[in-house]
Amino acid sequence: MKRREFITLLGGAAAAWPLAAGAQQPAKAMIGFLDPRSPEAMAGRLTTFRQGLKETGYVEGENLAIEYRWGEGNNDRLPALAGDLVRQGVAVIATVGPPAAFAVKATTTTIPQLFIVAEDPVRLGLVASLARPGGNRTGINLLNSEVVTKRLELLCALVPGARRIAVLVNPADAANTEATLRDLEATARAMTLQIQVLNADSNREIDAAFEAMARDRPDALFVGATPYLTGRRVQLAQLRRRCTGCPRPTRSAPLSKLAG
Repeated sequence: MKRREFITLLGGAAAAWPLAAGAQQPAKAMIGFLDPRSPEAMAGRLTTFRQGLKETGYVEGENLAIEYRWGEGNNDRLPALAGDLVRQGVAVIATVGPPAAFAVKATTTTIPQLFIVAEDPVRLGLVASLARPGGNRTGINLLNSEVVTKRLELLCALVPGARRIAVLVNPADAANTEATLRDLEATARAMTLQIQVLNADSNREIDAAFEAMARDRPDALFVGATPYLTGRRVQLAQLRRRCTGCPRPTRSAPLSKLAG
């Protein structure tokens, strides 16, 4: 499903789906938005999100209200934030990433949920099937997990001779990390690569991971495609530039590009 189709679905859901039984429809459609990151990390994408809604006739502050809830990098907060959105009586909840999606799944079986995840939602258990999701959930698979092997092959093509690969993952996003490491390890064995797994679930742990890379000097860095790490992409690029022993960028593409 393309971005505009998702925005159209979200706008239609906000207008068409009722609130809780017996409640009166407000003058403005009200939707919930739950993300494990911070508003600063999502600033650019929120601009695009609002523009897409506007293109379908929904303008925040005019005929649409959006209740934002942010995990601020702490997935443990997501269940309480999901519960707060349910109590607000939103018509639909949009979520980004498996932790937010599961927080809403555990909180409501009636309010429609639209999710964005980076792997197969059927395997995750979010929906029954792609053709017939069932329940109150549907959404988009960005296929990031499905292209892990291709990303590793591209990294090795851009860093010729790389044999030792540092892999930065977010352990709090357990499902994504498990799938990423499973595919990476299988591909690494086939390509005779050595994988060094580094976990990061906070700024302190990101700093520690780069200290480890400066000490161990891997040939290249592979960053897991999780909402938390994607939201820290600028920080990761800056740390790489200051890290004297970390993997160097290639002439073909800087490492910061590969980290996305």
